[in-house]
Amino acid sequence: MTNTLVLVADFQAKPGQEDALRDALAEMIAPSEAEAGCLGYRPLADPAKPGAMICLEEWRDDAALETHFQTPHFQNVARILDEILAAPFTLRRLTQAPAAA
Repeated sequence: MTNTLVLVADFQAKPGQEDALRDALAEMIAPSEAEAGCLGYRPLADPAKPGAMICLEEWRDDAALETHFQTPHFQNVARILDEILAAPFTLRRLTQAPAAA
């Protein structure tokens, strides 16, 4: 059984940068999904917290994710995020839990 990697990236925009965050993450969808190791890439907004977003990503494995971090589109969005986020984004790496016995 292959164990895919699910990544939850958590973002909080500076006040007034909410649209810039939404746009930056939306621009990552097509190039990320075009990567061979990307199984899914979904930015989601929290309607209860202005400027709060997550990106739910699924990758074939750690190597695919590490390749993603080296792409020009990731490097570009990282520079943008440095300017518009209230704090550095956080990442949670998740894998499927083992089946109960």
